[in-house]
Order: sequence, then C-alpha cells, then structure tokens
Amino acid sequence: MTEKIKIDVVSDVVCPWCAIGYKRLEQAITEMGIQDKISLEWQPFELNPNMPAEGQDLEEHITEKYGSTLEQQKESQERMTDFGAELGFKFDYFEGMRMANTFDAHVLLEYAKEQGLQTELKMRLMNDFFGAHQDVSKREVLKVALEDVGLNAEEAFAALDNQELRKNVKSTERYWQELGVNSVPTIVFNRKSALTGAQPVAVYKQVLTELLEAN
Repeated sequence: MTEKIKIDVVSDVVCPWCAIGYKRLEQAITEMGIQDKISLEWQPFELNPNMPAEGQDLEEHITEKYGSTLEQQKESQERMTDFGAELGFKFDYFEGMRMANTFDAHVLLEYAKEQGLQTELKMRLMNDFFGAHQDVSKREVLKVALEDVGLNAEEAFAALDNQELRKNVKSTERYWQELGVNSVPTIVFNRKSALTGAQPVAVYKQVLTELLEAN
C-alpha cells in the first residue's frame, strides 16, 4: 500500500453524536490494527453559528431547535450516555447545562493541526464540554485545554486573534457546506465517499476494508 486512507471528520465539539461516531471509528481502526495507514483531519462545522457568547440553556436550546420535549431529551441523553460508556467516553448531562459558541474552538483546532495535536485538542474539548461541565467558549477553559495537550497557549491565542486564520476557518466551513454537508458527524473517505451519523463499528470496518483492498 502506497497511500494512507485520508479521513476528514466534519464535526462540532458540542455534538454528542460526533463524539460517539469518532470513538466508534477509532475502535474500528484500532481493532483492525491500521493506525499507521490512516491520515485523519478534523474539519469545522458549527451547529449553532449564531449562538451568543453567553451561550443558551441546553434544554431551552434543544426545545427551540428540534421541538423535543424534556422527556425526549432525557431519553436521548440517557442513550448517548450509555453509548459513550461503551466507548470510554463520558457524558455527564446536568441541570443548567448550556450550549456554547464553538467558533474559537474551531480556530484553535486549525492551529493545533499545524502542531500535530488536532485530535488531542478535539477530544479534550469534547471531554471538557460533555464530561467536565466546562464552557468551551471561555478563554480560561481553552487555555487549560491547550496546555494540557502540550500546546503553547500564548502562541495559540495569537493565532486565535489572527483575522486571516479566522476567515480561513469560515471559508473551510462554507467549503464543506457547499459540498452538501448539512449534518454532523460526516466522515469523508479519500474525499470521494462519506458516511453521516454515528455508524456502528462494523460499518466503519467494512468501509475501511474496502478502501484497503482498493489500494
């Protein structure tokens, strides 16, 4: 095999199904023992690009956006918590939890990509939001996350305030939307085929096997 399988994961850090989908993909790759044959990159998608800086109460947000009753929300959260537990990912929904604006997180993930630590930062931010009651729009939270994965926070915040980089992230978001990505996770293989939603581990294994055989 000459080329690695290129995987683009279009997602948001506050998307629970994105965490589940990635962890299942990761499990498939690990169980197949093909970590060295994969090149994975995270691509930005904001579920709520107009989310105010102060965020919004999660229950209120889900009711407004999806029309879900509180009972439906609780059932969904319990299901996601169970799925997460199977994959070693902690969901800890709590009273007063708020949806957050994620644009700064996406800009920092672009910076982290250049440093070779994009997946580490992505998973740290997802864990912060879903498992540690953290607001991932706040700079003090982002600073700790950056430092804990081995990134230089001062350098990262300089990148965060770089208007050209911010425009590039918006441009990248538009690029994927214009390709038809309108829900996440969308996992794209070799820029040719894609799976949407959090698929079972077996489905990822099947796709990866076919791609390996085609090389």
